[in-house]
Amino acid sequence: MAQSCKQTPRPRDGTCIRELAAFLSPRLFRALSDPTRLAILVRLAGGGGEMTVSEVARCCPVDLSVVSRHLAVLREAGVVSAARRGKEVFYSIRFGELAGSLRAIADALEACCPPGGGDDTPGGDS
Repeated sequence: MAQSCKQTPRPRDGTCIRELAAFLSPRLFRALSDPTRLAILVRLAGGGGEMTVSEVARCCPVDLSVVSRHLAVLREAGVVSAARRGKEVFYSIRFGELAGSLRAIADALEACCPPGGGDDTPGGDS
């Protein structure tokens, strides 16, 4: 279902494009573009709090070191946080920061919404 602009589109003077570009972090999109990392996020979200690498690794049929590298990518992108306690590192999703980033992207996209507010995808219903 197509969604139209919720606000009056800004003129295409480059301002909204610059604002949108400021929110489009390649690091965030890279972190969210891998199926294993998405499975890790689902596992963390379902865990109800912090989890160790070995607890997170139950989500995926990959080696523990691979899960650890995926968690590092997610941490570098600001999607998860890590807290060391003794010999173990506990990971958790940074829900507020992730939601804020996605919300800012959505708001910037709506601000740059094309005139007419239609769906620009081929075959999309307007």
